[in-house]
Amino acid sequence: MEIGSDIIEIDRIKQAQEKQAKFVDRVLTPAELDLYKELKGHRKYEFLAGRFAAKEAFAKAYGTGISGKLSMLDIEILPGEYGKPVVSSPYTGEQKVTISHSNDLAIAVVILN
Repeated sequence: MEIGSDIIEIDRIKQAQEKQAKFVDRVLTPAELDLYKELKGHRKYEFLAGRFAAKEAFAKAYGTGISGKLSMLDIEILPGEYGKPVVSSPYTGEQKVTISHSNDLAIAVVILN
């Protein structure tokens, strides 16, 4: 079993997105981007920061980090039944993720079995 975690300031993600419009395209898959576009205001940045943190946490658990071997677009996190986040990735084993937000922070934990 491998565990990865990440925490990010939502405002830092907001600033990155506002500074470079293509930032969101480097973080979110097309299906995630569709969900992002439906959101308004601060909730958009919570979502983006949460996915960013979850993908960083996944990369840590996977052991490669975000690198030439694994990009953010290789990892997709979509809501499953009842809204629970579900990971799709190159990893073939069991994958679990949890994402939480406060007003200022997004945190994620990933477990790979």
